Amino acid sequence: MADERSAMIKIGGTAYELVLTTKATKEIAGRYGGLENLGDKLMKNENFEMAIEEIVWLITLLANQNILIHNLKHKDDPKDLLTADEVELLTVPSDLAEYKSAITEALYKGTKRNIESEADPKNAEVG
Repeated sequence: MADERSAMIKIGGTAYELVLTTKATKEIAGRYGGLENLGDKLMKNENFEMAIEEIVWLITLLANQNILIHNLKHKDDPKDLLTADEVELLTVPSDLAEYKSAITEALYKGTKRNIESEADPKNAEVG
């Protein structure tokens, strides 16, 4: 799944894929009112502690999507979900800037639309 719809990060030496699924989009919408409000919420946090809390929540949510997909497909080999406490303990504040970029990348990849033009003769230029 890597690359086409996810972004990679490392937490405590373990690689995690951040994936924006429909389930994650629904949870983000419930918390922020929609993806379009997410950027405003993160940028307008006057309180550093709240900003960290929001980034940790997003990292945990997006990293757990790939684990949930794995657990759905491999019921005989489930993996433990990442917790916010683990993210907080296994990272340093300087990691958060890198993670914000990865969050942005995962959100972009999860929401991008591939638009193709139809070959319609009535729209062709006459020259």
